[in-house]
Amino acid sequence: MSEETVSPPVEPTGGLSFGVRGLHCASCVNTLEKKLLEHPAINTAIVNLATETGFVRFDSLQLTASEIFNIVHAAGYTPVELHAADTSQDDDLSSQRNWFLFSLAASLPIMLTMGLHSNSAARQISLVLATAVQFSAGLIFYRGAWSALKNGSTNMDVLVALGTSAAYFYSLAAYFGLLGTHRDVFFETSAMLIAFIRLGKYLEARARGKASEALKKLVHLQADKARLVTENGEKEVPASVIRVGDVVLVRAGEIIPVDGEVLEGGGAVNESMVTGESLPVLKKPGDTVSGATVSTNGVMRIRATRIGEATLLAQIIKMVREAQGDKAPIQKFADTVSAWFVPIVILLSAATFVVWYTVYASGFLTAFRFAITVLVIACPCAMGLATPTAIMVGSGIALGRGILVKKGSALEIISRLNVLLLDKTGTLTRGTPEMTDLVPVTRSVDPAKLLECLATAEAYSTHPLAQAALTAAREAGVEPGHADNFEERAGLGITCSYGGFQLAVGSERLMSELGISLTPLAKKVEALTAAGKSLIYVAAGNALVGVAAFADSLRPGSIAAVAALRRMGITTCMITGDHADVAAIVAKQAGVDTFEAEVMPDRKLEVVKEFQNRGMIVGMVGDGINDAPALAQSQIGIAIGGGTDVAKETGDIVLMRSDLMDAVRALVIGRATLSKVKQNLFWALFYNVLGIPVAAGLLSRHGIYLKPEYAGLAMAFSSVSVVLNSLLLKRIEKSL
Repeated sequence: MSEETVSPPVEPTGGLSFGVRGLHCASCVNTLEKKLLEHPAINTAIVNLATETGFVRFDSLQLTASEIFNIVHAAGYTPVELHAADTSQDDDLSSQRNWFLFSLAASLPIMLTMGLHSNSAARQISLVLATAVQFSAGLIFYRGAWSALKNGSTNMDVLVALGTSAAYFYSLAAYFGLLGTHRDVFFETSAMLIAFIRLGKYLEARARGKASEALKKLVHLQADKARLVTENGEKEVPASVIRVGDVVLVRAGEIIPVDGEVLEGGGAVNESMVTGESLPVLKKPGDTVSGATVSTNGVMRIRATRIGEATLLAQIIKMVREAQGDKAPIQKFADTVSAWFVPIVILLSAATFVVWYTVYASGFLTAFRFAITVLVIACPCAMGLATPTAIMVGSGIALGRGILVKKGSALEIISRLNVLLLDKTGTLTRGTPEMTDLVPVTRSVDPAKLLECLATAEAYSTHPLAQAALTAAREAGVEPGHADNFEERAGLGITCSYGGFQLAVGSERLMSELGISLTPLAKKVEALTAAGKSLIYVAAGNALVGVAAFADSLRPGSIAAVAALRRMGITTCMITGDHADVAAIVAKQAGVDTFEAEVMPDRKLEVVKEFQNRGMIVGMVGDGINDAPALAQSQIGIAIGGGTDVAKETGDIVLMRSDLMDAVRALVIGRATLSKVKQNLFWALFYNVLGIPVAAGLLSRHGIYLKPEYAGLAMAFSSVSVVLNSLLLKRIEKSL
């Protein structure tokens, strides 16, 4: 292991994420976490076996990132910067493959000459090849075992080193006649053990790579080059040299290199990497774009607003890494078992030898082989990989649907959800008013002319209802005219002159002040008001000519999402600061179980606590800003609509597409992930419960026993099976 310390970037926030080389099993994870937490300035240390990463929260006034890396080195592991971790994973895969091929090539001749132990040349070849394998391909296990023992702990490397060393050195002693004449050698045991374990490590590394595909795809999305617009024309430069304020040119088919604002031109942009939505989004001047999205047509000049680590893609990558490095609560069980696992296995191995040698008087070699088999079949790796690999795959599936899981533990917590609180405005509803009705006072009034008068009066107003009226006019192809004597009366409405008439557009109070009777539309107005809609009256001269109704309509999919949540056994409760009558209408339309209206943000927090005090696991879906206290208090906060401000969201999960159905999908993914974790833990424990007695020879009288080398192969495949089982999670993608 190299003693050279990598110089990490300084993170003044007191949080450091990094890659870790040299992790072999759950015991390694426990050892490194324990060593890190021994330092008084470190209050959080999370090491993830599946992603081979570490995360530390520390007091930056007492400790530097370089010193943390030194602690990792001293514990016997190699820290690497995250941007180099992906390369190191590829290198590790190649290394594992090459060592396996070498150890297999060296072991096969030993296996083929097993029956020729009386032949001097065959014995010499076996000795040379076994020695080469033991102290080259097997050297990594000695290093790992020494690091663990030096730190006062044990790990899988200790078991492998003990098992292979026992077989090799016994055979070596027998070869030189130190154990008496006619003692058999079994060099093939140690050599094939190492070869099979190396095979398992290679397959495990490959499977881990598949589990982390979602993150790798994100990392490789970043543009390498950009077309910088200068006074002298266009110039192709590395994307890393672009600075905030620079203007870049993006043509059809090119990757947008930075987050920015469209200055000129436009076109469709594929934003599937951000939202999971496959349909391109049309961009025009003034719109924002995200780096790593792809322009599918058109030409755009874009001013850079965010670069490097500040871009949306960089934020997402960071959050995904942190989520995959986070520990789910169920992982504590595996950690507890792993801490005691290796010492117990060593004791069981010793007990196996003693029982076979003394009680059954079976002979030294038989007892010895059973003891070695017990050592090598036991594997804490499978338990260490059970939770993080499932979370890695689950969060990757979510990411592909535009669901950003910011904490790995969120997938377990959401699966246990009892109550989901839903903010109304911007969550169940669109968050902006829309014109739903335009009612002329009589049939003789042309609706298009009525809309023109409404739009003309509202053309200069910034009120949300005025903007909704203008939007409705544009969609209908109606252009506002030019009004004179424009006057906006605060809280009442607008008066102006247009087409030879004095127009008045506004509230009931404005009509009352102007002496305009509302009686002709009284019944219609009563129905619209009962539906919870906001009204704008339109009068020309001294007569009412019509009324426009506005409402914050439900988002597409809200009704279906609430219905799906109820079918899944989740209680839904809408909480809003809106009036009770409006809230009642929206709650009925959406189909929620209950609602609470006219609440302030602090009351939303109290509602969360009230449900929690009743022993329920509470989730909150909100916009991540005014709902921040409730999102933070709930066991699982779901922020709807991340966009470019995704890093500011309070939620544990961010729905990038602002689609409430994605909350249902997150719940489905969470439940499937927890189910897979439980399966993994069951099979990891079942494997050891079944494997160790077989390895100890309890079934040998029935002709069922294991050679040490095949026990090593079984041990290796137990870890691979856990990772492959986690990959089966991907089957739920079709049902989302």
